[in-house]
Amino acid sequence: MLRAGRLCPSTRQVLAAALLLAASGTGASAQKADLSGLWQTETAGSTVRIARCGGGYCGTIAGTAGSGLDAQNPDPSLRTRKLVGVQIMQAGTPSGDGFEGSLYNPKDGKTYAGSVTPKGPDTVEVAGCVLSVLCKRQTWRRIR
Repeated sequence: MLRAGRLCPSTRQVLAAALLLAASGTGASAQKADLSGLWQTETAGSTVRIARCGGGYCGTIAGTAGSGLDAQNPDPSLRTRKLVGVQIMQAGTPSGDGFEGSLYNPKDGKTYAGSVTPKGPDTVEVAGCVLSVLCKRQTWRRIR
């Protein structure tokens, strides 16, 4: 409110707080969500532990349904290894709101260009792409 050409104390406080947020760039849209934690894949076939690695994130299988073996791996010597503990995501390059890198799909034994993008505090979109145009996307949910 204006009083004889001056701002009242409460208005000054609100303006000061707004200016401080704008100057520091720490508004909600400027902060990247921490993706570290345990995530359930869209099909509920696997649980993936995402953790910081380098400038981005890595994802390791923490639990899986089915045989739990890396049966489709292109390396025959790895086809009998357990999937639990296998790193399937390396997303170390910041890009837009998320991170880019590579994703290993144990269902077909192939590694794809990929990305992980936060869509909310408990949701991420994971995409694996061929030729950067043909992409499959999944929404993973955080396990609390």
